[in-house]
Amino acid sequence: MNKAYEILKEISLLPGVPGQEKLVRNYIKKHIENHADQIVVDNLGSLIAIKKNEGPKVMIAGHMDEVGLLVTQITKEGFVKFQTLGGWFSQVMLAQVWDIHTPKGVIIGVTGVKPPHIIPADKRKEAITIESMYLDIGVSSKEEAISLGILPGQMVTPHSEFKVLGSGKHLLSKAWDNRIGSAVVMEVLKRLDKTPNELFATFTVQEEVGLRGAKTSSYVAHPEIAIAVDTGLANDVPEGDKEQQSLGKGPQILLYDAGLVPNQALRSFVIEVAKAEGIPYQEAFITGGRTDAGHMHLAHDGALGLSIGIPTRYMHSHTSIIHYDDYENTVKLILAVVKKLDRKTVDQLLND
Repeated sequence: MNKAYEILKEISLLPGVPGQEKLVRNYIKKHIENHADQIVVDNLGSLIAIKKNEGPKVMIAGHMDEVGLLVTQITKEGFVKFQTLGGWFSQVMLAQVWDIHTPKGVIIGVTGVKPPHIIPADKRKEAITIESMYLDIGVSSKEEAISLGILPGQMVTPHSEFKVLGSGKHLLSKAWDNRIGSAVVMEVLKRLDKTPNELFATFTVQEEVGLRGAKTSSYVAHPEIAIAVDTGLANDVPEGDKEQQSLGKGPQILLYDAGLVPNQALRSFVIEVAKAEGIPYQEAFITGGRTDAGHMHLAHDGALGLSIGIPTRYMHSHTSIIHYDDYENTVKLILAVVKKLDRKTVDQLLND
């Protein structure tokens, strides 16, 4: 496996639900500490790597957290009840395997529900509710579960593997939302020699529960340009609309999402850079979700905001799929954009 795939494997498989991103933050810090002039961690836990300069303040951000679960209680029979963290579609959770992270190690659990054999026939077509689910860890009592190290407050993450699929470029893993965005920001920082701006390469926390890290970190950065790098929808599947939503066709320069109407001058500028550099891109939109740019562009007196997405199939599940070319082309696009954002260009965008 090549080095790029190794990094993507490592970062995607790390556990890090909202509020418990420490392992991911430590991994990223180790990889970027020699590529920044200063590294700051805000009080919420977001990591901000700064390349200092006298130019305009530019912020690019990917969030570190993933959707997961939080242990809330243990029944007297030893079953684990949970709270979802981030948006889960109940049907993708059924009969799935999970990692419960305890001080004694990882405990495996499987999603349990009432067997369909005892559900009345007229109710079997109804969606199973998350509230009716629990985790079965293979014990018979609360005391036995506690003896394994399980306690309320512990994070639970999908039990998954990293796999290179048929084409050699389709990559399957958990947590692409949004470890792939974090990986893009990492790689941009590594490849960037000089910058005409003061760059704040940021890795935020708690995006999946309300863009919380984006709010605090953007107040640290006080950006004039704010670009969120996140996953976007890939709908190039049977009965799907693949228009501007396909794997391997380039990063998605979003028209809008539920948290941001992007600055049109900045969006047009990024498209022109993509054309000039020969980088494929798509123009997509998201109606039912938002990115960190939703808060980043509102810090202090505001910033020009934009969201760029890496197309992803089967988001918020145990097994999402991305295409390596989309990752690489997103890195190239953001790198090219950052290199062109000097004082004159940013002033023109601000006044457009």
